Amino acid sequence: MITKAELKKRQEQTYGFLQKAGLVITPAEKERIEIADFGLNEFEKTGLGILVYVNTERCCAKELAMWPRQTCPEHIHPTVGAVLGKEETFRCRWGKVYLYVEGEKAAKPACRPPAGRESTYTVWHEIELNPGDQYTIMPNTWHWFQAGDQGTVVSEFSTRSTDDKDRFTDRTIGRATKIVEDFA
Repeated sequence: MITKAELKKRQEQTYGFLQKAGLVITPAEKERIEIADFGLNEFEKTGLGILVYVNTERCCAKELAMWPRQTCPEHIHPTVGAVLGKEETFRCRWGKVYLYVEGEKAAKPACRPPAGRESTYTVWHEIELNPGDQYTIMPNTWHWFQAGDQGTVVSEFSTRSTDDKDRFTDRTIGRATKIVEDFA
Protein backbone atom coordinates (compact mmCIF):
# COMPACT_ATOMS: atom_id res chain seq x y z
CA MET A 1 0.00 0.00 0.00
CA ILE A 2 1.22 3.50 -0.78
CA THR A 3 0.03 7.00 0.04
CA LYS A 4 -1.25 9.42 -2.56
CA ALA A 5 1.89 11.51 -2.06
CA GLU A 6 4.12 8.49 -2.71
CA LEU A 7 2.04 7.61 -5.77
CA LYS A 8 2.66 11.08 -7.25
CA LYS A 9 6.38 10.87 -6.40
CA ARG A 10 6.69 7.43 -8.03
CA GLN A 11 4.76 8.60 -11.11
CA GLU A 12 7.22 11.52 -11.49
CA GLN A 13 10.18 9.17 -11.09
CA THR A 14 8.70 6.78 -13.66
CA TYR A 15 8.23 9.70 -16.04
CA GLY A 16 11.91 10.57 -15.52
CA PHE A 17 12.96 7.02 -16.44
CA LEU A 18 10.78 7.14 -19.57
CA GLN A 19 12.43 10.42 -20.57
CA LYS A 20 15.89 8.86 -20.10
CA ALA A 21 14.79 6.23 -22.61
CA GLY A 22 13.95 9.00 -25.08
CA LEU A 23 10.21 8.28 -25.04
CA VAL A 24 7.72 11.05 -25.68
CA ILE A 25 4.95 10.84 -23.07
CA THR A 26 1.90 13.09 -23.25
CA PRO A 27 0.53 14.85 -20.13
CA ALA A 28 -2.53 12.57 -20.23
CA GLU A 29 -0.29 9.47 -20.35
CA LYS A 30 1.83 10.80 -17.49
CA GLU A 31 -1.31 10.97 -15.33
CA ARG A 32 -2.13 7.33 -16.16
CA ILE A 33 1.20 5.90 -14.96
CA GLU A 34 0.48 2.99 -12.62
CA ILE A 35 2.67 2.09 -9.68
CA ALA A 36 2.74 -1.62 -8.83
CA ASP A 37 4.05 -2.50 -5.39
CA PHE A 38 2.50 -5.99 -5.38
CA GLY A 39 1.12 -5.36 -1.89
CA LEU A 40 4.55 -5.92 -0.32
CA ASN A 41 5.22 -2.33 0.79
CA GLU A 42 8.83 -2.50 -0.45
CA PHE A 43 8.50 -0.75 -3.80
CA GLU A 44 12.18 -0.09 -4.52
CA LYS A 45 12.92 -3.80 -4.03
CA THR A 46 9.80 -5.26 -5.67
CA GLY A 47 7.73 -3.14 -8.03
CA LEU A 48 7.27 -1.41 -11.37
CA GLY A 49 6.16 1.84 -12.90
CA ILE A 50 3.76 1.00 -15.75
CA LEU A 51 2.32 3.05 -18.59
CA VAL A 52 -0.31 1.19 -20.61
CA TYR A 53 -0.77 2.68 -24.09
CA VAL A 54 -3.41 0.21 -25.26
CA ASN A 55 -5.04 -2.96 -23.99
CA THR A 56 -7.73 -4.34 -26.30
CA GLU A 57 -9.24 -7.79 -26.66
CA ARG A 58 -6.35 -8.73 -28.97
CA CYS A 59 -3.24 -6.74 -28.04
CA CYS A 60 -1.48 -4.68 -25.40
CA ALA A 61 1.44 -2.24 -25.40
CA LYS A 62 3.08 -0.79 -22.28
CA GLU A 63 6.26 0.67 -20.88
CA LEU A 64 7.78 -0.80 -17.73
CA ALA A 65 10.13 1.41 -15.68
CA MET A 66 12.26 -0.13 -12.95
CA TRP A 67 14.58 1.32 -10.34
CA PRO A 68 18.14 -0.01 -9.91
CA ARG A 69 18.02 -3.73 -9.00
CA GLN A 70 14.24 -3.58 -8.59
CA THR A 71 12.47 -6.90 -9.20
CA CYS A 72 9.19 -7.90 -10.79
CA PRO A 73 8.33 -11.10 -8.88
CA GLU A 74 8.04 -14.56 -10.38
CA HIS A 75 4.71 -15.14 -12.06
CA ILE A 76 2.88 -16.87 -14.88
CA HIS A 77 0.18 -15.74 -17.30
CA PRO A 78 -1.97 -18.88 -17.24
CA THR A 79 -4.51 -20.19 -19.70
CA VAL A 80 -7.95 -19.68 -18.16
CA GLY A 81 -10.70 -21.80 -19.66
CA ALA A 82 -10.52 -21.39 -23.44
CA VAL A 83 -8.45 -18.17 -23.20
CA LEU A 84 -4.75 -18.79 -23.82
CA GLY A 85 -2.39 -17.08 -21.36
CA LYS A 86 -0.64 -13.87 -22.35
CA GLU A 87 2.26 -13.99 -24.82
CA GLU A 88 4.60 -11.05 -24.29
CA THR A 89 7.68 -9.62 -25.94
CA PHE A 90 10.05 -7.48 -23.86
CA ARG A 91 12.25 -4.97 -25.67
CA CYS A 92 14.86 -3.15 -23.62
CA ARG A 93 14.85 0.60 -24.35
CA TRP A 94 17.25 1.92 -21.73
CA GLY A 95 19.46 0.39 -19.04
CA LYS A 96 19.67 -3.36 -18.63
CA VAL A 97 17.19 -6.00 -17.54
CA TYR A 98 17.77 -9.61 -16.58
CA LEU A 99 14.91 -11.93 -17.44
CA TYR A 100 14.59 -15.33 -15.80
CA VAL A 101 12.48 -18.07 -17.40
CA GLU A 102 12.11 -21.82 -17.30
CA GLY A 103 15.12 -23.72 -18.66
CA GLU A 104 18.71 -24.52 -17.79
CA LYS A 105 19.87 -22.65 -14.69
CA ALA A 106 22.51 -19.97 -15.20
CA ALA A 107 25.86 -21.03 -13.71
CA LYS A 108 26.34 -17.62 -12.06
CA PRO A 109 23.09 -15.63 -12.12
CA ALA A 110 23.59 -11.87 -12.28
CA CYS A 111 20.65 -11.27 -9.92
CA ARG A 112 19.41 -12.25 -6.51
CA PRO A 113 15.80 -12.26 -5.32
CA PRO A 114 14.83 -9.71 -2.68
CA ALA A 115 16.01 -10.76 0.78
CA GLY A 116 13.54 -12.93 2.63
CA ARG A 117 11.72 -14.00 -0.55
CA GLU A 118 14.35 -16.30 -2.06
CA SER A 119 12.18 -19.42 -1.81
CA THR A 120 9.56 -17.86 -4.11
CA TYR A 121 11.98 -17.64 -7.06
CA THR A 122 12.26 -20.99 -8.84
CA VAL A 123 13.25 -20.33 -12.48
CA TRP A 124 16.85 -19.41 -13.25
CA HIS A 125 17.48 -19.52 -17.01
CA GLU A 126 18.95 -16.04 -17.52
CA ILE A 127 18.46 -13.74 -20.50
CA GLU A 128 20.27 -10.40 -20.42
CA LEU A 129 18.60 -7.62 -22.39
CA ASN A 130 20.40 -4.41 -23.31
CA PRO A 131 18.95 -1.53 -25.37
CA GLY A 132 17.61 -2.94 -28.63
CA ASP A 133 17.49 -6.55 -27.38
CA GLN A 134 14.17 -8.33 -27.12
CA TYR A 135 12.78 -11.66 -25.97
CA THR A 136 9.35 -13.29 -26.28
CA ILE A 137 7.80 -15.17 -23.38
CA MET A 138 5.22 -17.73 -24.41
CA PRO A 139 1.96 -18.26 -22.49
CA ASN A 140 2.09 -20.42 -19.36
CA THR A 141 5.81 -19.73 -18.74
CA TRP A 142 7.03 -18.91 -15.24
CA HIS A 143 9.24 -15.81 -15.31
CA TRP A 144 10.59 -12.88 -13.31
CA PHE A 145 12.92 -10.02 -14.06
CA GLN A 146 15.24 -7.54 -12.39
CA ALA A 147 16.71 -4.23 -13.50
CA GLY A 148 20.44 -3.69 -13.79
CA ASP A 149 22.45 -1.25 -11.70
CA GLN A 150 21.05 1.95 -13.25
CA GLY A 151 17.45 0.83 -13.64
CA THR A 152 15.71 0.08 -16.92
CA VAL A 153 12.86 0.87 -19.27
CA VAL A 154 11.33 -2.05 -21.13
CA SER A 155 8.61 -1.93 -23.76
CA GLU A 156 6.15 -4.79 -23.53
CA PHE A 157 4.12 -5.89 -26.54
CA SER A 158 1.66 -8.65 -25.84
CA THR A 159 -1.66 -10.27 -26.35
CA ARG A 160 -4.41 -8.92 -24.10
CA SER A 161 -3.16 -8.19 -20.59
CA THR A 162 -5.28 -9.68 -17.84
CA ASP A 163 -3.09 -8.95 -14.81
CA ASP A 164 -5.83 -10.05 -12.43
CA LYS A 165 -5.35 -13.60 -13.72
CA ASP A 166 -1.58 -13.71 -13.13
CA ARG A 167 -0.37 -16.27 -10.60
CA PHE A 168 2.67 -15.64 -8.40
CA THR A 169 4.90 -18.16 -6.65
CA ASP A 170 4.84 -15.79 -3.64
CA ARG A 171 1.30 -16.23 -2.34
CA THR A 172 1.51 -13.00 -0.28
CA ILE A 173 1.53 -10.89 -3.44
CA GLY A 174 -1.46 -8.87 -4.52
CA ARG A 175 -1.32 -7.43 -8.05
CA ALA A 176 -3.46 -4.33 -7.41
CA THR A 177 -1.72 -1.50 -5.52
CA LYS A 178 -3.75 -0.06 -2.65
CA ILE A 179 -3.67 3.73 -2.41
CA VAL A 180 -4.35 5.28 1.01
CA GLU A 181 -4.83 8.85 2.19
CA ASP A 182 -1.70 10.72 3.20
CA PHE A 183 -0.98 10.60 6.91
CA ALA A 184 -0.46 13.92 8.67
